[in-house]
Amino acid sequence: MRHDQRPILEALLQGHGFRDFRWIDPKEIIVSRWVRLKCQFGCNEYGRNASCPPHLPDVAECRAFFDEYSTAILIHVRKSVQTPEARKPWSRQTNRKLLKLERDLFLSGYHKAFLLAMASCELCAQCAGSESLCKNPQSARPTPEGMAVDVFSTVRRFDYPIEVLADYSQTMNRYAFLFVE
Repeated sequence: MRHDQRPILEALLQGHGFRDFRWIDPKEIIVSRWVRLKCQFGCNEYGRNASCPPHLPDVAECRAFFDEYSTAILIHVRKSVQTPEARKPWSRQTNRKLLKLERDLFLSGYHKAFLLAMASCELCAQCAGSESLCKNPQSARPTPEGMAVDVFSTVRRFDYPIEVLADYSQTMNRYAFLFVE
């Protein structure tokens, strides 16, 4: 993607309410097998969400996917919530905004636009649990972690804050990756 196209895309990002972002080279995204193992042994979405492992490409295929792009946008979203229950509606709403942004990029001629959502899909109240039964296949997107991205190491590479949080009242630093070409 040419640098002179960035102002147009930045206006789209800001029009959707995303003002904190960085242009990155997808080759700088850190992909690690341990991330996939954390999904498998530690996440209650594993195998139960159609856009999570094991319904995603293997780790080597994830790296190959990122290598097909020369440009990505790392989007930083911050939020504090008081209860665990407040987190899911906010995540769902933010992911929907990100999907609208991805769609607008596509309609603007960026046919390879693809989002890695900042939180689990959760578009449906009850996930069908498989790709073939997914009720929203046009909108279901994996998370960076599902695609084996070491989010902590990657975002720190770009001087963004991220920490393990001890309780829900702490400010979350969440990240989405939007690939454009």
